[in-house]
Amino acid sequence: MATTVLHTTVLDSLGRRITSGDAPAGTPLTLESIGSEFGVSRTVAREVMRLLEGLGLVRSKRRVGLVVLGIEEWNVLDPRVIRWRLEGPGRGPQLRTLTELRHAVEPLAAAGAAVHATDDERTELVAAAARMRMLGEAGDLEEFLALDVRFHELLLRASGNEMFGALAGVVAAVLSGRTHLGLMPASPVPEALDQHEAVARAVADGDPRAAEAAMAAIVGEVRAALGGVDHKA
Repeated sequence: MATTVLHTTVLDSLGRRITSGDAPAGTPLTLESIGSEFGVSRTVAREVMRLLEGLGLVRSKRRVGLVVLGIEEWNVLDPRVIRWRLEGPGRGPQLRTLTELRHAVEPLAAAGAAVHATDDERTELVAAAARMRMLGEAGDLEEFLALDVRFHELLLRASGNEMFGALAGVVAAVLSGRTHLGLMPASPVPEALDQHEAVARAVADGDPRAAEAAMAAIVGEVRAALGGVDHKA
């Protein structure tokens, strides 16, 4: 347990340092320097570096050890990389690019769900949308967030497209980031609650065109709400 906590602490610290630009591309990292800075064993340092290498943040280089890589090499869809970037100075551009990804994918996923979702998935979506309205109007953002994540995950996985389903963690990360960074209003806007119910209804009715249009309205509202974030980052 203690070793796991150490891994996570060191990994998060180095991940944030790299993704924020505090350790720019080309910066060397060694097991000795990590062990000295964080007071961890070579075993822990080696495991952390292995994880960072798996995320595309560092690469082994002869006679140097490991060097930090540029953003073009990062696994930018990994939820950990997304979280570190959202916690750093570039959160505005990160939210913008993630929202653009959602805008490209989620309306099509909603349309797919209207065709491919099971009866149980359709029922769950309708119930989730109704519950989201109650939580949203009550200002219970944490419970609302958990249900919102489930709603969008369910749509992506019910779309009939495994590529869309694989993006569930990405969408969860951006929804969580927007809430925890204080970029959500005290209560969700009524239009967003209406559109979530419209998506659920359209999926339940097997109407792909209406589902796509309602989901496009949801992510369009998010894009509009984040319009000034780049300037605040």
